[in-house]
Amino acid sequence: MSTPVSWLVTGAAGQLGTDLQAVLAGRPGDTVTAVGRDRVDLTDEAAVRSVVREWLDGSTGRRPVLVNAAAYTAVDAAETDEATAELVNGAAPGWLAQELAGRGRLVHVSTDYVFDGTATEPYAVDDDPAPRTAYGRTKLAGERAVAAAGGEAVVVRTAWVYAAHGSNFVRTMLRLEAERDTVSVVADQTGSPTWSADLARGLVQAALSDVTGLLHATNSGATTWHGLARAVFELSGADPARVHPTSTDAFPRPAHRPAYSVLDPASWTAAGLPALPPWQESLRACLAQLGALRS
Repeated sequence: MSTPVSWLVTGAAGQLGTDLQAVLAGRPGDTVTAVGRDRVDLTDEAAVRSVVREWLDGSTGRRPVLVNAAAYTAVDAAETDEATAELVNGAAPGWLAQELAGRGRLVHVSTDYVFDGTATEPYAVDDDPAPRTAYGRTKLAGERAVAAAGGEAVVVRTAWVYAAHGSNFVRTMLRLEAERDTVSVVADQTGSPTWSADLARGLVQAALSDVTGLLHATNSGATTWHGLARAVFELSGADPARVHPTSTDAFPRPAHRPAYSVLDPASWTAAGLPALPPWQESLRACLAQLGALRS
């Protein structure tokens, strides 16, 4: 009989944090503590360490596993607020890892933005990071802080995450389909749309394994934002021709957007973890959950 787990989920109110709680609710015998910004300020080192220590002290008889789904994800705002992003994305993961070293396991979520987006084939885990944004720099700092702590930890990079809840690209496209005759969406950025529910299940599987180090996890396959928008329209019963292609240059933003963000999942499957489904399949499942699937 396996040892029951004491879970701590940070970023509880976010897309991934919400889906992690849903996955973990189905594990009898385990306990789940989920904390959001109302419980812990990730810019406050003392507060972060206190929350983790309190949870660890209450985890007697259970295997402590912390899944860090919290992050400063406002990519554009980070360009002028890098100091705050550095605390949340760079320093806080290190504090978590230090507290867990020798006492529990950490699963930390990172991003495709650690790469510069100039590749023409999927990024492998051992490709050299070269972030071009404050967000990417701070997330890379977090990866390195976790590694430096030397505990039992796995860092999982992912990309293009959406959910059936919260604010995200898929839900925005459903709203715009109802509000506008046409929409223009960039067609020169390529990545792997990743359903948060699939990612949450994968992170729990990774947490329960003995793998450590760096992994990539996204839904399989790749498309552009334009391609994803067309798929949302088509599957929800709307004419995909209403989605017009445009370029990144047509929507200037403070932070650089990677032209190519596809992550190679070979590390994930090599670790014995089940591959996440194709993005098209998961998009259908998400739209069905939303009651928006028509075709």
